This record gives sequence, C-alpha cells and structure tokens, in this order.
Amino acid sequence: MSIQPMSRSKTVLGLIGWLLLCFAAASLGALFMPGAWYAGLNKPPWNPPAWIFGPVWSALYTMMAVAAWLVWQRGGVAAQRRPLGLFLAQLVLNAAWTPLFFGLHRPGVAFAEIFLLWLAIAASLVAFRPVSRVAAWLLVPYLAWVSFAAMLNGTLWRLNP
Repeated sequence: MSIQPMSRSKTVLGLIGWLLLCFAAASLGALFMPGAWYAGLNKPPWNPPAWIFGPVWSALYTMMAVAAWLVWQRGGVAAQRRPLGLFLAQLVLNAAWTPLFFGLHRPGVAFAEIFLLWLAIAASLVAFRPVSRVAAWLLVPYLAWVSFAAMLNGTLWRLNP
C-alpha cells in the first residue's frame, strides 16, 4: 500500500495538533508546582537549578511533537497505529509523573512510574525508527533527560525516606 502525500494545510494542522497535545500534557506541571515541600528536600549536589527545567522541557516537548508529527505524516494514525499508540502511552505516563511526585509527594511511586515512562519512551523510539529515523533521533534527548530525571528521582527518594 502506498502512502498518499498530505495536503499542506493538513500537514500544518497536524503539526499544530501534535504540539497542542504534547504541551497539554506539559500543562499538568503548572497545576503541581514544586513548592515548599520540594524546597525542603535533601538534594544531591548535582541537582540542576530550578530555572533549567522550563527551557529543557519546552525544547523536549517541541521535539516530541515534531517526532510524532513526522511519523503521523506517513499515513496518519491508521497507518501508524502501533508507533503512535506507544507515543501516546508514554505521553500519558509523562503527564502522570508530576502529580505523583509534586502533587502527592510520593517520590517512591514516582520513581516506579518514571521507570515505566523510560520503557515507553524507548519503545516509542524503537517503533519510530523504521518509519522515520529523524523522528527516532528527536526522541533521544528526551530519553536522555528522563534517564537523568530517573536517577535524580531515585536519589531524592533515598535521601528523603
């Protein structure tokens, strides 16, 4: 089956849709800010400064959206059900971490959840590769950042029993 090219307007609207979806997941972070609880935790010396998280996550969510959009362009959701389904699963896990950690103050539960998130990102990356190598590469910084975040989450959990 050959994949028909999409119209320019559908392509642009698709990119906007993926950006909106990814940043909707990010918007949960605004509901669960770090606050006094996080400020009071014992942190390792390699804990990044608070100002770095906004720019890093903005770049990552943009790259995630572009990656999903590149895969979506290869036939839409119907043709890319598995890779896009994995991507959506990781996006749900991504959105769930902030309420678990900052909202419920449950670093142990958040650590278990971030491990599942890491697996879902890796699965998405692997599923994207045959469809678009560029899309797969766009997920590499995200996987690297979540790897770092998982180490930080685990360390915070151990330092603050």
